[in-house]
Amino acid sequence: MLGKKRAITLGAGLLVTAFAITGCTGAGGGGSASGDVTLTLATVNNPQMKDMEQLKGTFEEDNPGIKIDFVQMEEGDLRAAVTADVASGAGQYDIVTVGAYEVPQWGAQGWLTDLTADLADDPAYDVDDTLPAVRTALTVDGKQYAVPFYGESSILMYNKEMTDAAGITISDHPTWQEVETAAKALNTSDVAGICLRGKPGWGDLFAPLTTVVQTFGGAWYDEDWNAQVNSPEFVEGVNFYVNLLKEAGEPDPVSNSFTECLNQLQSGKVAMWYDASVAASILEDPATSAVAGKMGYAHAPVYKTEESGWLWSWNLAVPKTTKNADAATTFVKWATSKEYQQLVGTTLGWTRVPPGARTSTYSIPEYQKAAAAFAPITLDVMNSVNPKQPGLNPQPWVGIQYVTIPEFQDVGNQVAQLVADAIAGRTTVEEALDKGQVIAQTAGDKQK
Repeated sequence: MLGKKRAITLGAGLLVTAFAITGCTGAGGGGSASGDVTLTLATVNNPQMKDMEQLKGTFEEDNPGIKIDFVQMEEGDLRAAVTADVASGAGQYDIVTVGAYEVPQWGAQGWLTDLTADLADDPAYDVDDTLPAVRTALTVDGKQYAVPFYGESSILMYNKEMTDAAGITISDHPTWQEVETAAKALNTSDVAGICLRGKPGWGDLFAPLTTVVQTFGGAWYDEDWNAQVNSPEFVEGVNFYVNLLKEAGEPDPVSNSFTECLNQLQSGKVAMWYDASVAASILEDPATSAVAGKMGYAHAPVYKTEESGWLWSWNLAVPKTTKNADAATTFVKWATSKEYQQLVGTTLGWTRVPPGARTSTYSIPEYQKAAAAFAPITLDVMNSVNPKQPGLNPQPWVGIQYVTIPEFQDVGNQVAQLVADAIAGRTTVEEALDKGQVIAQTAGDKQK
């Protein structure tokens, strides 16, 4: 565990340092798809990425001479490794999986290959079919630096058999107070009422927690980049989250992020889960999920705002340092194409088609039928959230569960560790956020 935390800190530090160094914006970027090439792809170890690795043989058969070597990591480790690689210009990876947070910053810094022409010049790829909100987040000054593999918001997922047995009804637009009451009623010695991320990391614990803070009226910064981490609203939101975990959450939450909560919900160890909407496609896969057909879905819970879901996409990008840019771009287009979605549907099952990336996905009859339980609400939430102002007050950046400044990785990781200590009972929320305020303000001062 210590080694992982140190790696995350190193990655974030390199990002901050490299943004200040103009000499490491990358070299290379040429290359050709001809000849024998082995591409190294760094990716998060989510189920959809594992599906991509399982299906890569189809691409390799259609593109003789190109092989794909997958390197899968946990989310925090991936960010640290990829950040270190692109920031230093090491060129270890030919293709990287990056989030909506990183793409516009890295693109503007010159670390990623501009894919605009390659996408626009290929009518079969149909770049205009990608969801506009997601594509916009990947574009800087008219240049698109990545393509979405899947997009998501956050929703409440619950086991209907458990809620029905307890006589509990979850509304389509629940409040956090409603969820708290239900979680406590469903909590037993064998089943946790709710699973929430507690693993330290800005993309782990603070992905859902930031949305809770926002709907409670809090924010990382005000319009003038004054940190608000120990404001009453921020403290109230974090205390609510921590207390909900203590009173009705899963055991040892500081060890849990997306994958761990997914596994616990699938195995019947928890009744509810608030997390990424993409999880619904996994939960509804009858081939792998014991709860397929037993789940209910609702909008992200709220308190003082009308919506509180996040907006995120996992994307494929080509670092400027690769010597195989043409081959890498060929694979990136294949893995995010309509053809790939058809391949997933016919080979692995239609519930496993990557959601939230292409508009046409929601017009495929087989997908509409297989994903009827979750596809409409996923699209509804993604179109309802407001990344320009997700909370009660205006903010000087665009983004919901993250702040689009390079220092935020480090800030978020450090504050997440402090909050994880509070979840574990080693400190109080107030003490943790007082320390977090100092960390956040140092980064905020650089924006003034």
